Amino acid sequence: MIIIGEKINATLTGIKSIVQKQDSAGLLDLAKIQAAAAGFIDVNVGTGVGSREDEIVSMQWAVKTIQEGIETPLCIDSADPAVLEAGLRVRSGRPSLINSTKAEEKNLAQVMPLADRYQTPIVGLAMDETGIPKTVEDRLRACENIASACEKYGVPIENVYFDPLVLPVSTDINQGLVTLYTIAEIKKRFPAARTVMGLSNVSYGLPGRPGLNAAFLHMAIYAGLDAAIMDPLNQTLMNAVKAAEVLVGKDRHCRRYTRAFRGS
Repeated sequence: MIIIGEKINATLTGIKSIVQKQDSAGLLDLAKIQAAAAGFIDVNVGTGVGSREDEIVSMQWAVKTIQEGIETPLCIDSADPAVLEAGLRVRSGRPSLINSTKAEEKNLAQVMPLADRYQTPIVGLAMDETGIPKTVEDRLRACENIASACEKYGVPIENVYFDPLVLPVSTDINQGLVTLYTIAEIKKRFPAARTVMGLSNVSYGLPGRPGLNAAFLHMAIYAGLDAAIMDPLNQTLMNAVKAAEVLVGKDRHCRRYTRAFRGS
């Protein structure tokens, strides 16, 4: 499974300060400690303060800083297509992932051409202009709209990571199942596409979050999850990935599993 390191997110207090001060050493340290375990490092510089231009400048600075120190692919993360393009432009063709677009016509018309122009995989959120649907069927409808846009803009469905979206079970006890069923249906309807989710949302507001996240991760991998935005430094979660891959037959001869525990 592909791990997308979640720790460079400027909505978090400590990271917000790093971005606002343009603390290059602090940013690069965060990237480096994730690089050993992550296939991608998510880069979200949206502090919620300042203008669009400020966020564009921050994204350019962050991407330049990180790629000068490590080769790990970056997940360029923003709700603003202009910020996404700024990060992709600085990447200059290096492996990246666009995070993200939703099934809303204006957003698709702005973001899908970026995926085509930069030949970059894209995260497609199972939501539209009305928000996150509550049902599996409505989330799949959003995915179908994104798939149609892929065809329109020349983006191969193989380059799409559908995000079924995860809502906290603390606010709606059925949302864990909705996400799991959505993953399974996405894999049936779009077998060439991949799936991704932000893992930690499921446990928001509850105690014992690492254990709950790990249990949900096991279930999601069984349902067909291909990638997760998560903390690659959390050993409980990393062990859960390795255990689940063994149990669903994705770790040939259990080599990754045994290698991980031999070194622990």
